Amino acid sequence: MTLPTTDTRVTYPAGATEAASRVLHVEAHGDRTAVLLENTAFHPVDHAWPDQGADRGTLEVGARRWEVTDCVVGATDGTTLHLGADSPVRKGTEGWAFVVVHLIEGGGNGPVEGDDVVARVDAAHRAAVSAGHTGCHLASLALNRALAGRWKKDVASDALGAPNFDALAIDTTVIGEFGSLDRYRLGKSLRRKGFTVEDLDPQATAAAVNATLAAWTATGAAIGIEADGGGLTDRRRWICDLPGERAGIPCGGTHLTSLAGVDVTVRLELADADGTPVLQMDTRVGVPAAD
Repeated sequence: MTLPTTDTRVTYPAGATEAASRVLHVEAHGDRTAVLLENTAFHPVDHAWPDQGADRGTLEVGARRWEVTDCVVGATDGTTLHLGADSPVRKGTEGWAFVVVHLIEGGGNGPVEGDDVVARVDAAHRAAVSAGHTGCHLASLALNRALAGRWKKDVASDALGAPNFDALAIDTTVIGEFGSLDRYRLGKSLRRKGFTVEDLDPQATAAAVNATLAAWTATGAAIGIEADGGGLTDRRRWICDLPGERAGIPCGGTHLTSLAGVDVTVRLELADADGTPVLQMDTRVGVPAAD
């Protein structure tokens, strides 16, 4: 079966949770089957920065339905399909197509090439994770602002002009339903860049972060995704119109559409990772109840 020569068209950045498409390619991967579509509403996990996981949902052909057990970014040069971390090239490499790979259980009785399929995403799970991703961005910006006075040297700025502690210190980010967990390493490398670790008070810093978050969410600001195109690897930016300033962050994930009725709070604590201090930020997001 022929492999795609262009990137999968994706509709999840605009908030879609359903897409009608045609099956382009099907092949076995272990005890599962990989299904490639012309376009999809599924958000795949990206092994290069797996902060937001894969959407849940189903593929449907008429009355037949298959659960998508995982969804990952794949790469193909037209001869071989590579999944996730097995890809030998980075996204955007010329001569390669980057695709959304829907994985279903079993083989032989799934969709076949040429089938018309409906890709249907679990909308409740998507909304919960989108809230978590939006909260993660807001919390990182508020944390950068709270820590701005601890820098002794000039460093790169974030989307609002504060020293970008988040980008310079981040170790891992995990985004889940209605929240995220970020870990920042406060080691020698960060100190050499000019950050003062001594006497960092997690509780006082959290209070400053939460005060900023409360002021931002009270505005009910609009949120959007600006995209250079509809392909999987086209550049996209998260945009939020905060009071008197617009925040824009490169992002390939999914998000809320506004801060109306949203509540974002963080907890901060210091820990130790093999002798290196680590600042951990647990972000929680509350959203209005669905009608």
